[in-house]
Amino acid sequence: MLRGFYGAASGMITQQRRTEMLNDNMSNINTPGYKEDKGSTRTFPEMLIQAQNTNYPFGRSSIPFGELATGVYMQERTPNFSQGDMMETGNSTDVGLLQGVLPENEDGEQGSLFFTVQNENGEVRFTRNGSWTVDGQGFLTTSQGYYVLGEDGEPLEVNNENFTVEENGTVITEDGEQAGQIDIGYAENSNDLVKEGNGLLRLEIEGEDDAELPSALGNEDITYQINQGFIERSNVDPGQTMTEMMNSYRMFESNQRILQAYDQSMERAVNDIGRLG
Repeated sequence: MLRGFYGAASGMITQQRRTEMLNDNMSNINTPGYKEDKGSTRTFPEMLIQAQNTNYPFGRSSIPFGELATGVYMQERTPNFSQGDMMETGNSTDVGLLQGVLPENEDGEQGSLFFTVQNENGEVRFTRNGSWTVDGQGFLTTSQGYYVLGEDGEPLEVNNENFTVEENGTVITEDGEQAGQIDIGYAENSNDLVKEGNGLLRLEIEGEDDAELPSALGNEDITYQINQGFIERSNVDPGQTMTEMMNSYRMFESNQRILQAYDQSMERAVNDIGRLG
């Protein structure tokens, strides 16, 4: 009976966490470059149920007679790095990154490309959010104020918003001078990237601190196109997300009713059986 409580409760917790993930996706549906999260649900190890202190032959004191599931849990949230749709804005400071041909990794999957930026602590981070601006000192920054880095690893100085970005990422200022080329990081395995908030991603490799992605610049196996005046929209599918959210609500309610049924059975066992005794 108590095992049933644990199974139903674990199901409710799993659906609650899944709903929170889906709510995050829906709330960022208009965030440029946002990548939706996908949840991985796993089952706890099953238990082998045995009858104890039985009088079976051959001196056996117990015998197995079935398996018992011990509930489920949401193991992890994994970003989906598929390309989002491009939306034209006409703003010179908006830049969209359109992936082309990328090599496949050892798992047969394609990697992903990212803009390289510098956070407030001077650490290198990565993003697909190309909604940028120019700060008071003339540097190209994200909407949160993070410097956009060039191929030399230094912030790009464009002076004002009257700059031009070529398809390969070369930035030309209003005076016709070349400010540099936007650095594009290449992640062979996108699962090595972890969301850090504010649209930033951190490369997390075991045993390596402050790991950085290799640059896609000069790599003949990688093709991409940078479109000025466009931004990449979120890759969240609102219809599918709402459907998944409703399914999650229903599964939560189903587990809740099972929990209530167990609670009523326990109440009768305690009150009625105790009264008979």
